[in-house]
Amino acid sequence: MRKIIIASMAAAAFSLAACSEKTQDAAGETADSMADDAAAAGDAMAEGAADAADATADAAAEAGNAVEGTVNAAGDAADKAGDKIAEETKKAEANDKQ
Repeated sequence: MRKIIIASMAAAAFSLAACSEKTQDAAGETADSMADDAAAAGDAMAEGAADAADATADAAAEAGNAVEGTVNAAGDAADKAGDKIAEETKKAEANDKQ
């Protein structure tokens, strides 16, 4: 009887050890999976940040071009206004001489 109890206890110990090993393996796989997910999330965030930086740079360049175009248009308008003023001043001076 004693041998049966000892054999039963040994079998129980082995089954617990095997169960514990399976649990450790599952925990290890879960940890690996979590690490892979974290790495993928980090990569996605880095890629998203790079895309956002590129978009910001593109928007800044477009804004710079728009400002340059506006400045050029304002300069052209000022030149035309200056020419018109000079023309009207000549006309006024010609009228004053008459």
